[in-house]
Amino acid sequence: MAKTRSDRRDVTSYTIRGTNKVVRAGDCVMMRASEVNSPPYVAQVLKIEADKHNSVRVHVRWYYRPEDSLGGRREFHGAKELFFSNHFDIQSADTIEGKCIVHTFQKYTELENVSHEDHYCRFEYRPTSRVLLPPNVVVYCKCKQPYNPDTLMIQCEECDDWYHPHCVGMTKEQVKQLDRFVCPDHAPIEEPDHAPVEEPDHAPVEEPDHAPVEEPRPPLANDYAESKPCKN
Repeated sequence: MAKTRSDRRDVTSYTIRGTNKVVRAGDCVMMRASEVNSPPYVAQVLKIEADKHNSVRVHVRWYYRPEDSLGGRREFHGAKELFFSNHFDIQSADTIEGKCIVHTFQKYTELENVSHEDHYCRFEYRPTSRVLLPPNVVVYCKCKQPYNPDTLMIQCEECDDWYHPHCVGMTKEQVKQLDRFVCPDHAPIEEPDHAPVEEPDHAPVEEPDHAPVEEPRPPLANDYAESKPCKN
């Protein structure tokens, strides 16, 4: 049986419809979601191919948002965080809405200004086994959570660890007024002020007045007069 020859060919680039933005293999793109009112999906383009009718499709590797993974979005996940997955797919190039950049976590934290196109990735997600890699990352603060670049944190000048203001009993306004910060574990212990103990005033004890005790006198002779019978 004769093998059917594919009518598709690899192409080096694709220009997003209605724009002058050019997509090449290796670029990250935002792709229209099939669900209504859903944000676009993000994927990395691996290969671009076209058929004889110039219908273009792209081979992609998807990024997942935290809410689309097992466990969902958690407190330490930033708004622009994505998980690189091992989910491969082929999509029509017509679903590409625009280009974006997925930075490493370190590079993202160094950005002075974050635009709509900027995202970051520090985890890889395996949708089939629902495994998130790496299983452990560096944690901070008393709450032992990974760093969220969208959340304000303050660094202790003694231990160099980072803390969320609310975890150390402070507000954001109080943090902004600090010249330096020392965490509760390394703050100097203040000795309580002890006021001198005053001895109570003791009034002199007055001895009670004792009346002189009279010694009993011996009975006199006339105290015991002999009683005589009465005469009728």
